[in-house]
Amino acid sequence: MDDTTATSRRVARETTDLTSLGLAAAAAAVRNGDITSEAYTTALLQRARTLSELNAFITIDEDALLAAARDADKARAAGSAALLLGVPLGVKDSYLTKGLPTSLGLGALAHFVPREDADAVRAIKAAGALVFGKNNLVEMSYGLTGHNERYGQVKNPHARDHVSGGSSSGSAASVAAGIVPASLGGDTVGSIRVPASFCGVVGFKPTTGRWPRNGVAPISPTLDTTGAFVRSVEDCILVDQVVTGEMAAEHSDGRYDLKGARLAIAPRQFLDLVDSEVEGRFRDVVRQLQNAGAEVVEVDLGDDFNALIQTATWGIFAHETMSAISEFLRRHDIPTTFEAIYEGLKPQLQQAWGQIVLPGGAGAISVDAYQTALNLSRPEIQRRLNTAFVSHGAQVILQPTTPCTAPLIEEQVTVHIAGQEVSYLALASHTVSASSVGMPGISIPVGLSRAGLPIGLELDAPLGSDRALLEVARRIEGVVGTPSTTI
Repeated sequence: MDDTTATSRRVARETTDLTSLGLAAAAAAVRNGDITSEAYTTALLQRARTLSELNAFITIDEDALLAAARDADKARAAGSAALLLGVPLGVKDSYLTKGLPTSLGLGALAHFVPREDADAVRAIKAAGALVFGKNNLVEMSYGLTGHNERYGQVKNPHARDHVSGGSSSGSAASVAAGIVPASLGGDTVGSIRVPASFCGVVGFKPTTGRWPRNGVAPISPTLDTTGAFVRSVEDCILVDQVVTGEMAAEHSDGRYDLKGARLAIAPRQFLDLVDSEVEGRFRDVVRQLQNAGAEVVEVDLGDDFNALIQTATWGIFAHETMSAISEFLRRHDIPTTFEAIYEGLKPQLQQAWGQIVLPGGAGAISVDAYQTALNLSRPEIQRRLNTAFVSHGAQVILQPTTPCTAPLIEEQVTVHIAGQEVSYLALASHTVSASSVGMPGISIPVGLSRAGLPIGLELDAPLGSDRALLEVARRIEGVVGTPSTTI
């Protein structure tokens, strides 16, 4: 073996070692001077080039990013100990980013450069983080599979012929592939948790309104939340601390057993239409948690629970879209209009908007039905969920995050679940529950199918109990194990 070959292999090995670092580990390594931000960023950029066929990013400004990394190294030498100093994060391209194009997934806005950052972007920058690039997404965040007609289908790092999930598709894929250690995403009915499940990473949806949403393209103000993709719950706790400014609780005992934990499952609601392999893995995990000391209680949320959350939540989702987007464009001086966006949508999405978003559409709900969903259906959904949290004393409700593993790209319009052909909207049939009333939810990976596709476990918790949810998730992750951090 000649010197050139040996050097190439050493560089490849060192690059892989760096890109396998999680967020907390990378941040500590830069802070401690074990690695430089420039070396780390260079390794991530190399991996992004190698895996460009995933279509995980729309925009990466390499020169500006490397310059920012060098500035971070200078800041560290001058004594800075910022929590995320010099660590690059991905950002979904629905977030405004000062000086970096924000497309919202639309070709017409490919060259739109905002004059301000979204509040969540400002928060991570204040902690020393760098914006690695803007992640690909479904147009206007309206979809669950990761297809974007202008910027390409985001591919699943575990199997390139399968979807990544969406709408925060590139965010999930880039974290799963080791291109970035974390990425900011958005979730209205499952747009963080669905791709997290499909790509085998941790995806966190905070209590609606707990994380700042200003500067992020909306769908439904009642349901929208910003959130994050990471490779471990520990990393999620760190991002949550940075974005909210709340100090993280100390893990005083460091234990991962579940003694004293009380967990709820609702088989009639969340195992009704689920692939057998996903159900089998879910039941195996529940047994693992019981063996680790958790008490698991079974609850029944009612025969009509799924119909209730689907009707109410999708109705709110669609009814609020037009006014929310129009206001966002006006407030942030974005050079387009709702009407222009509608006219430029891909045919399938334009048809959907015509039916459920535009007033008078065949599937649009009336103002009265919208008010009923807000004022009657949502309180009833919360009352039912409280049977688990209050009546049974459960800290979280567990369910498979998605009813199946990632579908094939060629079969993403209608998918097969438990032998039935259903709409792709069924991919959010479990995540929509937490979204309906704004509860926090997190998806953690709990293994692979026989075909090597990730399976996710969702934990939903009462409103405002985000920190308690993250602590339970950390302990559960310790029991079931953390999968390989990169593909």
